[in-house]
Parts: sequence; structure tokens; C-alpha cells
Amino acid sequence: MGLGKTIGKTVVMLLLVIILFLLALLWFDYLGVIHAKTVFAPLYDLLGKTPQREEVIAETGNLTVLDLDNERLGKRLAELEIRSQELDKREADIASLEAQNQQVAQELEDRRESQEEREKTFNNMQKKYDDREVNIAKNASNLNSMAPANAVAILLAMDDQDMIDTLRKCDEIAEAAGSSSQVSYWLSLMPADRVAGIQRKMVNKPNN
Repeated sequence: MGLGKTIGKTVVMLLLVIILFLLALLWFDYLGVIHAKTVFAPLYDLLGKTPQREEVIAETGNLTVLDLDNERLGKRLAELEIRSQELDKREADIASLEAQNQQVAQELEDRRESQEEREKTFNNMQKKYDDREVNIAKNASNLNSMAPANAVAILLAMDDQDMIDTLRKCDEIAEAAGSSSQVSYWLSLMPADRVAGIQRKMVNKPNN
């Protein structure tokens, strides 16, 4: 009787161990740690459970890695976009500054050209004035050496301003030489109306 109880306990223990072993195998297979899906497939179907598969785990891992890569790529693209916008703004600022510099340079060039043109005009006027002064002085000197009738004929052929400048130059030459000027005598030989106009202009615009 003692032997039978011992054998019975042993059998029960063995069955218990086998059940626990099978349950452990079933749980590890469900978690995907071991591969016994073919053996436990009917039991899974009976319990309405779907064991974890390596493909699912691998796919999940791949998706996680892919999501991380996509996130990094998105951040990198966002950084590149910000950098691109900064470069575009800097390029626009540089272009604007260059345009302003070109405008200032053009204004300076225009001012330089205008100044050169004014100087050129002034120099031309000065040259014309100097040449005219030289010509008037030469004409006055020649008139002083001529016979009065010839000198009057030449003076009458001039316009009023040239005559006035020439007569004044003759007075200057005579004064510088300490001699008498012939201007009054020449005027006495000219028509009265012409002399009146000449004298009126000389009074209105005295010699500087």
C-alpha cells in the first residue's frame, strides 16, 4: 500500500512537471522565444490567441528604425531649408547692398562728369575771354597807329560791345603810356546817333 501511494505521487508529480513544461513551452512559443507553433497551433486556435511571430517582431523593429531614420531625415531637411532661407536672405541683402553701391557709384560718376563738364566749359569760356582780350588789345594797338579816318571806319564796322571794349582798351593803353587817348576824336568823327548809343551803353555798363 505504501508502494502504490509512492508510485501514484510520482506519476502525479511527473504529470505536473510535464504540464508545467508544456505550459512553459506554450508561453515561450507565444512570446516568440522558441518555435513550436506547429505543435501548439490547435491549442492557439482553441484559445483564440495569435502567437508572436519573428516576422512581426522583425517588421516592428524595422518600422521603428525606419521611423527614427525618417525623423532624422525630416529634421535634417528642416535644417537645410532654414539654412537655404538664410542663404537666400543673405544673398538678397548682398544684392541690395551691391545695387545701392552701384547707385552711389553712378551718382558719384555723374557728379564727376558734370564737374568736368563745368570745368571744361569754364576753361573754354576763359580761353575765349583771354583770346578776345588779346584780340581787343591787338586791335586797339593797331587803331592807335592808324590814321583817324581809317580807325573810325574799322570801329564803325564793329558791333556796339566790341567797339566799347576796344575804345576802353585804347584808353587803357594811352593811360599806361602816359599819352593822350584818341577815343574822343574818333567819336567826333562818327555819326551822332551811333555815338549816342555807344555812350549810353558805356554809362549803363561801366568798365570794371
